Amino acid sequence: MANITAAMVKELREMTGAGMMDCKKALGETNGDMEAAVEFLRKNGQAKAEKKAGRIAAEGLCYVAVKDDKTAAVVEVNSETDFVAKNEEFQKFVAAVAQQAVDTAAADLDAFLAESWNQDASKTVKEALVDKIAVIGENLNIRRFEKVTAENGCVVSYVHGGGRIGVVVEAQTDVVNDAVKEAMTNLAMQVAALSPKYVSTDEVSEEYKAHEKEILMAQIANDPKMAGKPEKVIEGAVVGRLNKELKEVCLLEQVYVKAEDGKQTVKQYVEQVAKENGANLAVKRFVRFETGEGIEKKVDDFAAEVAAQAGM
Repeated sequence: MANITAAMVKELREMTGAGMMDCKKALGETNGDMEAAVEFLRKNGQAKAEKKAGRIAAEGLCYVAVKDDKTAAVVEVNSETDFVAKNEEFQKFVAAVAQQAVDTAAADLDAFLAESWNQDASKTVKEALVDKIAVIGENLNIRRFEKVTAENGCVVSYVHGGGRIGVVVEAQTDVVNDAVKEAMTNLAMQVAALSPKYVSTDEVSEEYKAHEKEILMAQIANDPKMAGKPEKVIEGAVVGRLNKELKEVCLLEQVYVKAEDGKQTVKQYVEQVAKENGANLAVKRFVRFETGEGIEKKVDDFAAEVAAQAGM
């Protein structure tokens, strides 16, 4: 039997949003396996699935650089404190990292860090980072970047919350004008706010659907209201719940947040903009970075508080 610690309970709570005692029980039932505990909580309807994506626990900034409406790069650079994240010196460095990323040919972070720094060719990006750490006096980290190039269309960007979230949307279109770019910027804002996982249901794998069906079947099995229902009714309920979930995680299926009637979907909004501008318009992809996503801060006194309440 695994030793279930207060820190493990705290981590599971942050991942799922479930109650403390439910988390403790789930870890006990799964012998301390964190992923299995998440599954246990979801199947018993105690976890909020949308919180599984990651814990927001690090400071820093996300920033986007765009070049000629055709190429964009979003970066995340972390700092130890929010105080440094608001520092002008740090903000200028993050902007420079984003500009480096929009010009880079690097395919991964290691190659990116090893290339010559645009602002001083005698240094690598990594060395420029080390220099900045010495100046600011706090540990910094270039965590990730992603570059997007539109072959047939344009890219737009949106940065929310002073750099907490950075979004790039790529549009495939034969008409690039202010109206089309404004529409795509509206969708970038929607991506920032509602955090979809896919552009459309076409991107959703059968493996993902099968996994979610398994979760939904387990939830229904634990629902007293569904006890004794015919198999056909249960299957219909599963399909209905899955379709509802897909509408939440697929951008084009979401209700457009600026819709006047509160019903227009993003897909219908894109079709409307295309018609008004005589364009063949489609959302090809999006990238969304959120500062500190999936990074856990050091364990603090909250662990001791959990231990006391749980009787550990």
